[in-house]
Amino acid sequence: MAKALRRRLGPRLLTAYGVGVMVGAGIYVLVGAVAGQAGLWAPLSFLLAAVVAMPTALAFSELSARIPEAAGDSAYIEAGLGLHWLAMLVGGINITAGSIAAAAVLRGGAGYFTALVPVAPEVAIIAAGVLLTLIALVGVLESLAFAAAMTFIEVAGLLIVSWAGLVAEPVAAWSAPLPPVAWSGVIAASIFAFFAFIGFDDLVNMAEEAKNPGRDMPRTILASLTITAILYTLVTFAAVRSVPQDVLGGSQRPLALVWETATGRSAAFLSAIAVAAALNGILAQIVMASRVLFGLGRRSPVLSVFNRTHPRFGTPVIATVLCGTAATLAALLLPVTTLAEVTSALLLAVFAVVNLSLIRLKARVPASPFRVPVFVPVLGLLACLAALVTMLEAWM
Repeated sequence: MAKALRRRLGPRLLTAYGVGVMVGAGIYVLVGAVAGQAGLWAPLSFLLAAVVAMPTALAFSELSARIPEAAGDSAYIEAGLGLHWLAMLVGGINITAGSIAAAAVLRGGAGYFTALVPVAPEVAIIAAGVLLTLIALVGVLESLAFAAAMTFIEVAGLLIVSWAGLVAEPVAAWSAPLPPVAWSGVIAASIFAFFAFIGFDDLVNMAEEAKNPGRDMPRTILASLTITAILYTLVTFAAVRSVPQDVLGGSQRPLALVWETATGRSAAFLSAIAVAAALNGILAQIVMASRVLFGLGRRSPVLSVFNRTHPRFGTPVIATVLCGTAATLAALLLPVTTLAEVTSALLLAVFAVVNLSLIRLKARVPASPFRVPVFVPVLGLLACLAALVTMLEAWM
């Protein structure tokens, strides 16, 4: 087997991948949760979260241009801090995070699918896991083309729901003079909304397969973040305009509620779109986790078996099969909700370390195909630590 990934990805497919990862199936519940905390000012929470995420996204942009490797965070930490053990630990966290995220979306997507097709959830989970693993094996271009098609369907659905909410009769609270901004609720919601924008950590693991990573990766990361911020803000604006806050905040299906309230018609079509979103999210996580494992195989003799690609497909076969199997088994057997909360906290810690790595790297090697001022990773480091402390305080 070969040991090199093929550079087949251009900026359009990479951007579609990034948007798909960031929007994901989470938008179908995240809008309601944020609206429940921030009320009419929920769109401001998403904008604030995007601003908070921007320094770290810029730091990842420079790092992916400097070090276009599949291992992503691990490669950055080893280059910046010279700590091999920490780089391997972070790689393990990223693989675990990807598998858990895929499992969570796989379980949720199976719920939507079984509402459309009468099959057992376990059958849907196994079938989807096997199918998406096979797609990931066939080739990265084919995988991201499939993901781009799912992203198009998902974004189209979000725009339709937004249109319905924007043209509907506004709620009473919207017609009256708007209340002052409740900054405590907006800030608390923005910490939660921050996780809508951390998909750039998945995106950088595709840099080794980008045709021109020094040019395309920064553009792709920033474009994905901008498009996602606009989508979340637009959808949330339409939601709080058309549905009362107490109803929206307590709903497990806020976008369906927006459509039903605005049009008086069934939102069954959103189940099909949610399945598309779920397939997109699962495939993206399997592809990402397998690339991290491939990159770690380059760094550790113990994991060298994973640093192999198929001679025809150019994909890391063993790593892909392992990650796809792990995601499927986790969806069937593990309490993925609890694991996802812990993993989110670990990812914030990883982001903080990555920002620190860039600070150290810029001091030693200033030259880079794409550069940001040193205060950018400093701001990213502080933002990640603040979000981590806020999350830990909420658990205590």
